[in-house]
Amino acid sequence: MALLECKLGLIGGGVMGEALLSRLIIGEIYQPQELIVSEVQETRRHYLAETYGVQVTADNQTLARSTPAILLAIKPQIFAEVASKLNQTLITNPSKPLIISILAGVKLSQLESAFEQLPVIRAMPNTPATIGAGITALAMGSQAKDSDRQVARKLFESVGEVVEVSETLMDAVTGLSGSGPAYVAIIVEALADGGVKSGLPRNIAMQLALATLKGTVELLQTTEMHPAELKDRVTSPGGTTIAGVAQLERLGLRSALIQAVQAATERSQELGK
Repeated sequence: MALLECKLGLIGGGVMGEALLSRLIIGEIYQPQELIVSEVQETRRHYLAETYGVQVTADNQTLARSTPAILLAIKPQIFAEVASKLNQTLITNPSKPLIISILAGVKLSQLESAFEQLPVIRAMPNTPATIGAGITALAMGSQAKDSDRQVARKLFESVGEVVEVSETLMDAVTGLSGSGPAYVAIIVEALADGGVKSGLPRNIAMQLALATLKGTVELLQTTEMHPAELKDRVTSPGGTTIAGVAQLERLGLRSALIQAVQAATERSQELGK
């Protein structure tokens, strides 16, 4: 298979892989012909090629010979099998491609063991990245250079914000921002349910809940106000808001969210063993 010159290869053309692909093209960070996707499903390959104009292949080895940077977007359960076959080609590639992994639970030590002498970076994006509103945490491998860091940052900044952390904190990142969209979705649903219980039509209740959450987040980001200060500004003496806040404190919302993040962090640690 003859390929044009590529700058980035994606192994795995699923939801997150497609999200990154689309944002990289929309943002003109890469041209479609500079991207290649390796995907086992023929229908998926056809869809990605037709929709985005990228190069596609069913052969990871073909991709490995054709690009200076590879993003792993596969299921963690098949990592060992994919990495073993991939490494047979990578060791013959004189350019020493950068390996970026978004596989949950696969540690830098596993990546560096699988891809000896290659620069590796571990990344943890979250679901809002699929609409360009995510946040990704990066942890650098021992062989990663500043130029590798810039490649990874450019890639993930296309789908939102980027932070860098030590790998020891990646499980906490998973517990907070990785799992966090589920917590927020429950909060939105509960607010809307509260509105319905109080007499609002379901569609209006959901609209109010979503707009309230979005507006509050934007207000906190724009003003850099501490959340406690905003809460104090809204809670007037003897008013409606303090009555609601008192119920939240009595029922333990704050503690429940803290423990949810901790539980998800601990589960991430277990999965990584």
